[in-house]
Amino acid sequence: MVGKIAVVFPGQGSQYPGMGKELAEKYTVAKQVFTEADAIKPLSGLCFEGPEEELRKTVNTQPALLTANMACFQVLRSRGIQPDFLAGHSLGEYCALVAAGVLDFTDALKLVIVRSRLMEEAVPQGVGGMAAILGLSPETVADICREVALSSWVEPANYNCPGQVVIAGYREGVAQAMELAKNRGARRVIPLNVSGPFHSRLMEPAGIALAQELEKVSFQPPELPVVANVTATIEDNPEAIAANLAQQVQNPVRWEESVMFLYEQGVRTFIEVGPGKVLTGLIKKTVKDVLLLNVEDEDSLQATIHKLEEVN
Repeated sequence: MVGKIAVVFPGQGSQYPGMGKELAEKYTVAKQVFTEADAIKPLSGLCFEGPEEELRKTVNTQPALLTANMACFQVLRSRGIQPDFLAGHSLGEYCALVAAGVLDFTDALKLVIVRSRLMEEAVPQGVGGMAAILGLSPETVADICREVALSSWVEPANYNCPGQVVIAGYREGVAQAMELAKNRGARRVIPLNVSGPFHSRLMEPAGIALAQELEKVSFQPPELPVVANVTATIEDNPEAIAANLAQQVQNPVRWEESVMFLYEQGVRTFIEVGPGKVLTGLIKKTVKDVLLLNVEDEDSLQATIHKLEEVN
């Protein structure tokens, strides 16, 4: 049984040179997204060719991912696939809001360009960091962070799936928390290759400045339900959606809860739309008995459509 369908959009870390290229060459709707984006910031070359080093910079990653994700989504939609729910991880939430008709794509792109710059500027390069802690409960990770934060700020930033919590804070705080986590039995501790302590209170200056930017943009009521990162539930009031986005940069991404919420709403098919399968891996560890599909190129698109036809 296919159940309800949720389309989910990945965030920073999923990008790779070549993303969206195949679909843009084959489908006008995908090419159109890149053309629209290029009118604001030259992104298609960066998405299609890289170099990876440039693509990895936050100020490039976020707008490039938004564009690649939306190009993939437009192709999926053009094939008649209509989701019942939408969600996105961090930057991916902007994609979900565009897909739901809350934000216009060009407005979202302009916002994300500003968001990426504000997040990059909030904490000087090299001062903050993030790390993934595997194999400890959220409560244990929170306790470790509280202990370390007395001397150097660190806190949980992403609750990704059972046994995976990402922490963020000052570099020293993150390093100390990683050591403590190892001592308390963490299965693995992985420093993340990011330019700042995203989704932590150190991003507060970015959140305040972003709130002012969000006020300039028109938010519409959603045509499809979108699960918000900060609340792990559906919000349909446009003003509250905008407020959530301002809060999102400095608050944890509650992804595990978001997936559980979707499952409780009857979602049994998750389609990750955009580069990579990061979210697919997290969902797999969170809920059982679900169909996991993805759309990032022609092969995955055809496989997804074939599978949906088969189960319906």
